[in-house]
Amino acid sequence: MILEGKMLIGQSAIHGSRDPIHAIDPASNERLSPAYPGGTEADVERACELAWAAFDHFRETSPEARAHFLETIAEEIEAIGDALIERAMLESGLPRARLEGERGRTCGQLRLFARVVRDGEWLDVRIDPALPERQPLPRVDLRQRHIGLGPVTVFGASNFPLAFSVAGGDTASALAAGCPVIVKAHSAHPGTSELVGRAVQRAVAKCELPEGVFSLLYGSGREVGQALVADPRIKAVGFTGSRSGGTALMKTAQNRPEPIPVYAEMSSINPVFLLPEALKARGTALGEAFVASLTMGAGQFCTNPGLVIAIDGPELDAFVAAAGEAIKVAAAQTMLTPGIFEAYESGVSGFSASDKATEVARGLRGEGPNQCQAGLFTVRAADFLADEALQAEIFGSTSLVVKCADLDEVKSVAEHLEGQLTATLQMDDGDLDVARKLLPILERRAGRVMANGWPTGVEVCDAMVHGGPFPATSDPRSTSVGTAAIQRFLRPVCYQDLPDALLPTALKHDNPLSLRRLVNGQRES
Repeated sequence: MILEGKMLIGQSAIHGSRDPIHAIDPASNERLSPAYPGGTEADVERACELAWAAFDHFRETSPEARAHFLETIAEEIEAIGDALIERAMLESGLPRARLEGERGRTCGQLRLFARVVRDGEWLDVRIDPALPERQPLPRVDLRQRHIGLGPVTVFGASNFPLAFSVAGGDTASALAAGCPVIVKAHSAHPGTSELVGRAVQRAVAKCELPEGVFSLLYGSGREVGQALVADPRIKAVGFTGSRSGGTALMKTAQNRPEPIPVYAEMSSINPVFLLPEALKARGTALGEAFVASLTMGAGQFCTNPGLVIAIDGPELDAFVAAAGEAIKVAAAQTMLTPGIFEAYESGVSGFSASDKATEVARGLRGEGPNQCQAGLFTVRAADFLADEALQAEIFGSTSLVVKCADLDEVKSVAEHLEGQLTATLQMDDGDLDVARKLLPILERRAGRVMANGWPTGVEVCDAMVHGGPFPATSDPRSTSVGTAAIQRFLRPVCYQDLPDALLPTALKHDNPLSLRRLVNGQRES
């Protein structure tokens, strides 16, 4: 499949006219073709115009039609074949196996949301029929369902060129909710974005949907992204990226005459708590497993374990020694972009320059450009709490072990942490009382609390929460992974005394969609 370097606005492919984006192969720093000229305000206007025109039709498509559309997107992505994987490898430096798995996850998400749409639970239908004889006052007929918010802007993520990008979780859940989507492609993988974007575009045409259901724009700076968020026809935003980028979009969204929600995933260091009995029984094994999680994918996961917290002593020394030995033989890995590599090096240099943090070990150096050299540092709890620089996220394979004097200091560190995507308890049966004391703190700090696992790896399923208090995300009430992600792009509407002929299909008296509806407070079977 030949890449053309064009934006996709509805069913049209259009060359931009602003400064071009050039993908860079991070393994060699070579510029890749073609160039992707950026969009203009006129391009944003056209995409938003088409999306708004498509909204009322798209949000009323039947569950079966919308589910079929999501499944067709998955089929079109799979039909691209190896060309998609090869281009993504060039643009990201990620290995084939990782990207093939990510493609599977992307298509799996789309099919999962197709199942959600067919089930109809997302409509959350509630019916309180009229009670004209009720005393002292009669009750009117009241019926509630959820509808899509409106057109959604999605920003592609740097670290997941497929699963969190053009047809990733934000796009899949927004389309499932009945919201047209305009994607702002990430500048690191424009060719991958074009391939996937054309697959979505083909699915729109095959399913005979309005062309404005999907568009894909490029832009080298913030101009296109900010213009999309500011446009009055955009009703919500999905974003995965830096804290500075997310907060900038939040500010734009809140300064609009009509503020809109921004669902931004931004920053998390994912603390791991090593509880005493677990540390005593298996400290060496924990150290080795921790490094395997830390160095996976060069540490470029939003759930990477960037902080370890434990009570100081011989058991923690054994953990640190084992982790240090594992770090020393950890191979360097290519990072996603030169910019991410530079930010990583700057963060590690900050640790190295600190008079409070102690370097334990560094991994093997790489020979090519943008090679992530793993690192492990330790710090005493009091010094950690006193220095904000030591609490900042380092996006890559470097972590910090916080040595605490006792359980009270462990709790103080936990209370001091910012919002997190995850918090992990490494524990044995003898640690239950300690875990019970920490759990309320961790529930307040994180969206997912786990025991005896590692945070890297996010299952796409009904129960998953991939969110958390700020700055992990901008809205701790939501998740960007799992079927509950659809709720971000829905709102309830109540219908009072409308005749059956005007009621939406989901609310009609004879229940033609065979939904499980809540009627008079009782769930229909």
